Amino acid sequence: MKHSLVNKAIALVGALAMTIGLAACGQSNDTSSSSASNGDLKKVTFMLSWAPDTNHIGVYVAKNKGWFKDQGLDVDIVAVAQAGAEQAVNNGNADFALSNLTNVGMYNIKGAHLKQVLQVQQKPSAIWCALASNTAIKSPKDLDGKTFATFGSNESDAVVRRMIQTDGGKGEFDKVTVGTSTFQTLQSGKADFGGFYATWEGVQAEMYGPKLNCFTEPDYGVPGNADAIGVITSDKTIKENPDLVKKFTQATQKGYEYAYSHPDDAAQILVDEAPEANLKVDFVKKSMQTIVDGQYWGDPAKIKDGSFVLGTNDFVEPQKYFDFLAEEDAYTDSHDKVIHEAPNTKDFATNEFLGK
Repeated sequence: MKHSLVNKAIALVGALAMTIGLAACGQSNDTSSSSASNGDLKKVTFMLSWAPDTNHIGVYVAKNKGWFKDQGLDVDIVAVAQAGAEQAVNNGNADFALSNLTNVGMYNIKGAHLKQVLQVQQKPSAIWCALASNTAIKSPKDLDGKTFATFGSNESDAVVRRMIQTDGGKGEFDKVTVGTSTFQTLQSGKADFGGFYATWEGVQAEMYGPKLNCFTEPDYGVPGNADAIGVITSDKTIKENPDLVKKFTQATQKGYEYAYSHPDDAAQILVDEAPEANLKVDFVKKSMQTIVDGQYWGDPAKIKDGSFVLGTNDFVEPQKYFDFLAEEDAYTDSHDKVIHEAPNTKDFATNEFLGK
């Protein structure tokens, strides 16, 4: 859970993704071995962006309910590649993956050809936290001069700096690279604060500890939606096989719709479908309830009356965040040269494959 899902996801999950990756590869082989019984189903690969969690839950639900098979697809859910899910999709090693519109922009600026076809999360869930036991930190300005547990992205630096400055601080801090997990780095005393997601690590801290003191981006000057999490594919796949994209997108959309309206059942499905992750069902249920209560995937009333379609890519709020990153010189091209002009969200996402 890097702030863009390239730079924050691994930081938040740490080594867990690697250990789960090995197990998930085993899971993939198991599903492959059963493909012969699936007749003429088209083999499709969906790549996780980190360990299985509620951000991925719609894909697990769609597979469990048979909605991919209904579309003629045999979907393998596979572990994140070492180079990242985005790179795997761009190279054709995976057909689809979970990512983030911010992340797609970062990759495409460097020469990738990716597009988000379904946006699950409609508002930011990033939280920037210190241990509650660290009583010297009461608000973001107190992060001045402290040590940030990071994976080294320009993006997360820009976010933290803006939050500190908005709160009246200078925006100056030290950094340490996360080696295992952000929780462990804070508890070891090697860092004072780090980034988490309210819908996952925030729930973990609430249920199991350590207790955190957290600050959210919208409250401290960071505009737009940095966490436009969703499903991506490549421009090549869209061009060569738009029918595949439509079938996968709409089955996945149905999975997320079900999870949003049946959060407890979906939580149990995730636990059952991803045994290698050793998830506790009470924890996953609490994560889903946090998503529902916070309306992170959209206003349920608007979804019910049809005025909002779950999965719709939003071009407005992510664009505000893109513009902010450009102002902060957080964009670099493939030669690490700073790009001052913000990319356009409309170039990196499409709603043409969604069901209504």
